Amino acid sequence: MNVRYRVELSQAERDELRMLLGGGKAAVRKVKRAQILLAADAGAGDEEIATNVGVGSSTVYRTKRRFVLGNVEAALSDEPRPGAERKLTGKEEALLVATACTKPPTGRSRWTLELLAGEIVKLTEHASLSRETVRRRLAENELKPWRQKMWCIPQVDGHYVARMEDVLDLYAEAPDPERPVVCFDESPTQLIGEVRQPIPAMPGQLERYDYEYRRNGTANLFVFLDAHRSWRRVKVTEQRTALDFAECMRELVDCHYPQAERIRVVLDNLSTHTPGALYETFPAPEAHRLLHRLEFHYTPKHASWLNMVEIEIGVLRSQCLDRRIGDRDRLVSEIAAWEQQRNAIGARIHWMFTTDRARSKLARAYPHPAKQS
Repeated sequence: MNVRYRVELSQAERDELRMLLGGGKAAVRKVKRAQILLAADAGAGDEEIATNVGVGSSTVYRTKRRFVLGNVEAALSDEPRPGAERKLTGKEEALLVATACTKPPTGRSRWTLELLAGEIVKLTEHASLSRETVRRRLAENELKPWRQKMWCIPQVDGHYVARMEDVLDLYAEAPDPERPVVCFDESPTQLIGEVRQPIPAMPGQLERYDYEYRRNGTANLFVFLDAHRSWRRVKVTEQRTALDFAECMRELVDCHYPQAERIRVVLDNLSTHTPGALYETFPAPEAHRLLHRLEFHYTPKHASWLNMVEIEIGVLRSQCLDRRIGDRDRLVSEIAAWEQQRNAIGARIHWMFTTDRARSKLARAYPHPAKQS
């Protein structure tokens, strides 16, 4: 390692590496190599980089060498290794990928490695093909045809972008007690009771509970979350009607933020989440008074991920509701204890996705303005 390689990144290369680090999907090897390049570009020494990134000094040296002699892609990728000749040619691998992206055979819900291996044997001159060969080629192409993911595909148009940036701008504002930002949503939960009493854990033995359970109905959770301070409130109700929504808004105005001039509420597009719900519940002067203190900001359709309270509901479910709770009274007391603890320790959601990042990350999805003639 007598040659010292100096890393000097362009701004475009820095942006590419930072985007890779923030994407959350890159392989650990690539992430560490990206960290090495950014640290070297900032002027850090090899030993310092090796310690901070958690790799050996030889890894730092090889990564810098591959960048200087090649480019960013060469530095992030593995060097070719000697070994047996690949069993599938380029065309055969393309055929495998194309087959994996088609519908499975009649009578099967999805492709398996064995099915794909058999199909490629039929379509090529190979006498046999191992499932491991198929697995490796699919992994190289980031394909897992036996897995499926349900996804709600939004229509990203001007209306979607306008609502998204409106919500993101609210999150980016400095805290203002006169104009707080409160995220609101609801979530149903089942009341599941025990048929037989669980057996407590003891040394060498896990807690045991019976596979049978008793359904005791459902309850609804209205969840409020302040976007800029450590405060959340969960209200348990039997239903989630327009009347229940209106009562929640009155509590928000009169009980939780009585001194606020205007409360900005981030919420989704459920049919009951409308100003009209307040007029359907209260006399017109009362509804008008409440709405004068409220300002609704709706997330785009199919974009509930933009509502910060969705994250808090996930925390509530994992920390408090991931067990059997059989009656409403216990549900209320358990949630109240969780809520008090979360507020007391100053727990907050640290939102990182900004309008600028949305314009960068979702640039291709943004609508293109019509050119003026």
